[in-house]
Amino acid sequence: MSVKLKKTKVYASLMLAFGGSLALGVAPSLAQQTQQQQALEGVQITGSRILSPNAESPSPLQVITSEEIRASGATNLQELLLKNPTMGTPTLSRTNSNFLTSSAGVSTIDLRNLGISRTLVLVNGRRFVSGISGETAVDLNTIPTDFVERIELLTGGSSSTYGSDAVAGVVNIILKRNFEGFLFDASYGESEEGDDTKRRVGLTWGTASAKGSLMGYIGYSDQGAVLSRDRNFAAVDQISEALFSGEQSDFFNARRPFFSSFTPQGYFFGDTTTFTYDRQGNIIPPSTNGVGGTGVGATGFNRSEFRTIAVPTERYLFSATGDYAVADKHSVFFEGTYAASQTKSRLEPYPLGAEDIYPASGGQVPAEFMVNGVLLRNPLVPDALFNDASDNDGDGLRDYYFTRRLSEVGTRGNVADRDTFRILTGLRGSLTPVWNYDSYLAYGSTKESQVSSGQVNVLNFRNALEAIPDVDDVNGNGNTTEAVCRDANARVQGCVPINVFGFNSISPMALNYVTAPGLLATFTTQKLAGATVSGEPFQMPAGPLGLAAGVEYREEFSRSEFDPLQQAGLNAGNAIPRTEGEFDVTEFFAETRVPILRDAPFARQLNFTGAIRTGDYSTVGSTFSWNAGLEWAPIADLKFRGTRALSTRAPNINELFAPPSETFPTGLNDPCLGVTATTPGATASACRAAPGVAANIAANGAFTLNQADIQGVGGFDRGNPNLNEEEGKSTTLGLVFTPRSIPALSNFVFTLDYFDIEIDDAIVPTPRQFILDQCYGGDTQFCQFITRRPAAVGSNSAGSLEFIDSTETNSGQLAAEGIDVTVAYANRVGPGRLFARLAYTYLIDQFLIPLPGADKDEQRGEVGFPKSKALLNLGYSWGPWGITSSTTYIGKVALDDQFLAGFDLAPGSVTTKEKIYNDFQFTYQYRKAQFYLGIDNAFDTKPAPIISGLPGNNTGNETSNDYDPIGRRYYVGVRLAL
Repeated sequence: MSVKLKKTKVYASLMLAFGGSLALGVAPSLAQQTQQQQALEGVQITGSRILSPNAESPSPLQVITSEEIRASGATNLQELLLKNPTMGTPTLSRTNSNFLTSSAGVSTIDLRNLGISRTLVLVNGRRFVSGISGETAVDLNTIPTDFVERIELLTGGSSSTYGSDAVAGVVNIILKRNFEGFLFDASYGESEEGDDTKRRVGLTWGTASAKGSLMGYIGYSDQGAVLSRDRNFAAVDQISEALFSGEQSDFFNARRPFFSSFTPQGYFFGDTTTFTYDRQGNIIPPSTNGVGGTGVGATGFNRSEFRTIAVPTERYLFSATGDYAVADKHSVFFEGTYAASQTKSRLEPYPLGAEDIYPASGGQVPAEFMVNGVLLRNPLVPDALFNDASDNDGDGLRDYYFTRRLSEVGTRGNVADRDTFRILTGLRGSLTPVWNYDSYLAYGSTKESQVSSGQVNVLNFRNALEAIPDVDDVNGNGNTTEAVCRDANARVQGCVPINVFGFNSISPMALNYVTAPGLLATFTTQKLAGATVSGEPFQMPAGPLGLAAGVEYREEFSRSEFDPLQQAGLNAGNAIPRTEGEFDVTEFFAETRVPILRDAPFARQLNFTGAIRTGDYSTVGSTFSWNAGLEWAPIADLKFRGTRALSTRAPNINELFAPPSETFPTGLNDPCLGVTATTPGATASACRAAPGVAANIAANGAFTLNQADIQGVGGFDRGNPNLNEEEGKSTTLGLVFTPRSIPALSNFVFTLDYFDIEIDDAIVPTPRQFILDQCYGGDTQFCQFITRRPAAVGSNSAGSLEFIDSTETNSGQLAAEGIDVTVAYANRVGPGRLFARLAYTYLIDQFLIPLPGADKDEQRGEVGFPKSKALLNLGYSWGPWGITSSTTYIGKVALDDQFLAGFDLAPGSVTTKEKIYNDFQFTYQYRKAQFYLGIDNAFDTKPAPIISGLPGNNTGNETSNDYDPIGRRYYVGVRLAL
């Protein structure tokens, strides 16, 4: 067998073993060209820097080919990758980022559910600039699907090969090469409900000669919004019935409607009475303050009327690659990418509480003022409320409290424009017949410009609330009974009194004075330089020795800056100061592959692989990682493989330098709930020590939470500049069975791999439920992270949780252990050709330990961590016709064990049903055109009911991020090869 044919056979077997697919029609020569190019240049597989025709991966490797990408109809690579069972719950996607203050619509991936910062995404084996300020995660919106040749998934620690962030594994996106001609692809799709519209058009072109090649891609896509109100399961505000009944059977039953008490007409709290209004402006007596309405009703507000399930995303993409031979065996190459995207988030108008305007007094709003020794009443305060008000803050003047939905200000949301640019160039070639080199320089940047709506200027709002009668006719209009702003300076600056009492009561002039649009600008850059020398310097008895060594330099910078009001916390939101940080690292690495035995008894092949890497970070100092692996093939058809690795991950810029950022946790159990004045125990005593809790108990007989309390818990996450690197230890063991000696099974492949990943000194935020349990369990150092509402708020909300903060520390331990199985078969069956591939992951264990000495937070089998996940791909082609199907299986999951413990229920006792999603694509080839029709979620499988109030709930979707909240979708398209 010639060397050329041997190389091609090796590569083809790898593709079949780990991700072979069924090519259906368009540009059939592309796969052949790829194999031919590999045959000429040798093979560099993901997980190794050694270029060799004999390279095979000792670590578990799966491959997703361009044919599979086409058959999926995916607009974004994330849509396809999330089906793979090795992937965890997406941290950021179109369907879970609507409520974020930034990064709405960004698409990231998470191997093994160990965090997006522990999954390293590469393009052609090199790093790509992050799409999120302060993070390392790549936004897959910036990678055109039509320009991808294949995606290689390597699980297990790979830091010694690729550096920091590869603790869970590597996703290597390989772009197309040596393509000649034009390939045009256009499609349109929408959901069965008429939303989630998808328009996509792309053109791939290329030319090649004996001296080099040039390829390019230009494309456009537009994915429309999906609104919560257009899905029955998410159309109405709701909450898990079990939070009221405590019954196990009620966890997945919804109490609906469960409208928000922050209403457009407001709720107003005097000393003894609560007031609200109907749509005509009439005060409603307290006895009729029930919940009703359909989104803007008189006594309740349906937030789901305004929320978004899927964020609309529009993208323009350009990508190009090329190489040119500048001399014999030396060539220059380049990669260029530009991606521009726009996303639009949308959620309900802001729920303003008086404490947002008067935080120092716990939300006590003055109803009267002492002006030049004269007591003046705010003329806008209704008599019923004024007469029921008393002095609650000790200043001798009457006060009241209110909550109000700012519907006149409009819906909240942001429009974000992102631009990602990356250019890479390098020189590669052969130094000698046995030594090759590869060097490169790269620069990448991501810019984001975001404009937010639905916010107010807190200082202006306060001035507008403090109205007095114009007894001195300060505006000179002759009217001495009208309301004017009390502060003279504010009047000069345009202050207009604001009337918050009743539906649609805020005047346009007052609205203009208090409204404050928000701005955000972020800038992220990445600079890279690297060089590698690899080769096979001499022959050993069992084959050539493989060596590689090199150096890499990387510099990361990030800046995030909100508008001045947001930075100062004066727009009714939290204060988010400017964040800026950078670091650089220089790393040296070496790798070897040592053939030990070949064609010996019970050892057709036995190889050792090893790699080391040292790094010098400007933030954490020196790091060291390594891996070692064995490949043993006792016979030609069977190979065993195993690796042991130590990986490191340095903290990213956000983990180091992020200022407090607000979040709204759900699924928390307040340890004080139900405590009375006589409840014994240390927890009850700690609860009663809080003035607000004591006031609540005195008013209600026991500590009680109302609807606003349950919906109104917030908190702040912050970075920690004293973080160190984390270390991951991983073990993988597996086998590959390829019975080529049996003709009927020559195209059959079976792989079985065991993985065990443990991360020590993990950078984790301290869980909020853990903070609550520790604070009221006797460890008072955690109480500093908890803020309860003061007694002055009133008996209905006094003592309820207002904020629970958390910060990053090197205190955690993460672990994931499981088994991956893949089975693939391709052959002619009947008149056509059949392809089948099954990928299955069984999770043996997964846990988080938030602090040394703390109990394990077992995650296996819980929401987001199913024990079993599987993906079955089937394809059949017959002449010009083709059909492919994709079946995704998500096993049943249980609610979080710590959450269930609050109901005295055993772990795993409350579970959802398993879910199966089926996608189909039908194709027809006519000359150089391929027409296709696709159906996603063909049987309209509904998402699991992870209802508001349950851990894992995604706000606005009434389910978790694991499930499809959109439903059945159709698309049609055409591909033209010219």
